[in-house]
Amino acid sequence: MSNTQRAALPEPPQADELLTLQEVAVVVRVPVATLRYWRHLGTGPRSFRIGRGVRYWRTEVFAWLHDQANSDRQSVV
Repeated sequence: MSNTQRAALPEPPQADELLTLQEVAVVVRVPVATLRYWRHLGTGPRSFRIGRGVRYWRTEVFAWLHDQANSDRQSVV
């Protein structure tokens, strides 16, 4: 696959770090299997593969959590 065919990932902020499935599961407080299922459905925090491993940008995980909290508030109103 050439560089032009690969999906573009946003540039991470300078202080960002990569998280593993296990680390995100602890942050979001769900089982790793739930994160895998969300990946299958295309929901949940945005992730990508590096080799065989799945990784998440820390800021994107917290942005996703923030969006989830805001969408719950909007559906109640």
